[in-house]
Amino acid sequence: MRNTRSCTKTIVGSLLGVGIERGLVPGVEARVTHLLGRKTGDGVKDAITLRDLLTMSSCLECNDWDDASAGNEERMYPTNDWVGFALGLPVRETRGFSYCTAGVVCLGVALERALGEPLPSFAARELFAPLGIAHWHWPQTPRGESSAAGGLELTSRALHDLGRAHVERRLVPSAWLDDAIAAQTRIDAETEYGYLWWLRSFGGHRSVYMTGMGGNRVHLFPELDAVAVITTTNFDRRDAHALSDRLLVERLLPLVS
Repeated sequence: MRNTRSCTKTIVGSLLGVGIERGLVPGVEARVTHLLGRKTGDGVKDAITLRDLLTMSSCLECNDWDDASAGNEERMYPTNDWVGFALGLPVRETRGFSYCTAGVVCLGVALERALGEPLPSFAARELFAPLGIAHWHWPQTPRGESSAAGGLELTSRALHDLGRAHVERRLVPSAWLDDAIAAQTRIDAETEYGYLWWLRSFGGHRSVYMTGMGGNRVHLFPELDAVAVITTTNFDRRDAHALSDRLLVERLLPLVS
């Protein structure tokens, strides 16, 4: 099996979509601390919605791309309470996209509480078993909650089958996907962000994709009816994502376009 790293986040987003369709979660405007049963007493933080975390645009001072950020994920991992770490972060002055693993941890635990069962069992029933995916490993937080931070282990074939189910709009509600893979916020001149999905063009073709550390990717190309999976262990390479970009454009896309 492969460590999917932050591709896990996108899969959790799809599980949220299923949970909303089942009536187990009120919707993306539901307040996270309410679902957690863990209010902070800070009106701004208690107003954080699932949508804020899905789009990486909450009020939390949390940026994994900034080593100096109070909420950088490397500060979270040594703590015993990852949800408490996130909810204890300062409030930032300006809003906008800010890549925040701690926020998605809160989203995952809030979803698990709303479902009333562990995320792995829900995922097995709603996604994995229908696709014949029999083997996976889902990591936990130090408190035994299912972690949405990353690290879900799946085979490359399983990732392909999950990607194909999304392209074909099976298992995950189509109405959810309409919003999830639409641009909700902008990251930079080339890249937009949906509900834990990345949006960008490669080789002239629009892709919505999951991505994780080391250049791990699950690319959907709806216009080409194609899915491309890249699994790597380039976790310590600074150019890992550039390598995956090049592999995608030079080697994989010519096979389907």
